[in-house]
Parts: sequence; structure tokens; C-alpha cells
Amino acid sequence: MEFLKNLFSNPFFLGLIVGLLPTALAWKSTFACKLLWKKEKQQLGTEIRDLQAHLNTQLKINALGNDTIQKDLEKLRSENETLRINLAAVQQKPEKAAMRQWHINEAAVRTMREQAPGFAAAWERAVREAEAEADSGDKGLTKFLRKVIPGLGQSKPKQITDSQNPNDSDS
Repeated sequence: MEFLKNLFSNPFFLGLIVGLLPTALAWKSTFACKLLWKKEKQQLGTEIRDLQAHLNTQLKINALGNDTIQKDLEKLRSENETLRINLAAVQQKPEKAAMRQWHINEAAVRTMREQAPGFAAAWERAVREAEAEADSGDKGLTKFLRKVIPGLGQSKPKQITDSQNPNDSDS
């Protein structure tokens, strides 16, 4: 015990302890930091591998989606080209061209009937009434009755107005 007392009273030994104590603490702190950095490096490496795997998966999914979209786009382009060719072929048929010309002529005739005074306005009104009657006759009970009795409901009875009254003897 006496030896320890002399040892601790020696200034060299006290200086050595005072110098070695901070050195030991610094060494312990450095060692702890190295362990911590090693753990963080492992965690970051694992995280990077996971992110790369996720990125690869995402890129594969996007590539498959892009391939599907490209295939659909090519398919739609070919269908569009086929439809364009078919439409051009159908429009070149004489009966379709004649039908188109007939529609144009019919529209021109209707315009002329409405614009010309006199008979044309009454004629156009009668045509419109007949079209409305035909449209209404294609539905419901009237359609059924026309199938059963073909002549029924083909024309409306003529209405006599005051200006057309046969009893008037103005002539």
C-alpha cells in the first residue's frame, strides 16, 4: 500500500495519468465513432441495394408499359390506315358517290323550295308534316296498327279552313 501511495505522490506518474486519461477517453470515443460509422455504412449499403432493386423493378414495369403502349400504338396506326383505305375505297364506289350527290341535290332542292315564293313553301310544309307523321308512326301503337292494317294512318284528313270553305260563293 505504501508503494501505491509513493507512486501516486510522484509527479511523473501523476502527469502520466493526467496525460493518459484524456488519451484513453479520445481513443474510446474514436473507437465508438468507428463502430457507429461502420453500422451506418452497412445500413446505407443495405438501403442503396434496396433502392437499386426498387429502381430496377420500376424500370422493368415502365419498360413493359411502354412496350404495351408502343404495340397498341402500332396496332391503332395499322387499323387507322386500314380504315382510311377502306373509306377511300367505299367512297369510290359509284352508288356511294351517287348517294352523296343525291343528298347534296336534295338539300339544294329544299333550300330552293323554301326560298321560292308560292307553291314551294306549302310543298315544303307538307313534306315536313309527312316526315313528322312517318317518324311518329314508326313508334308505338301506330306502328303496330300499320302492320296489322297497312292503309291505316297513311294520311291525315284534310282540314278545311275558313278561306277554303266550299260553301263560300265568292266565285
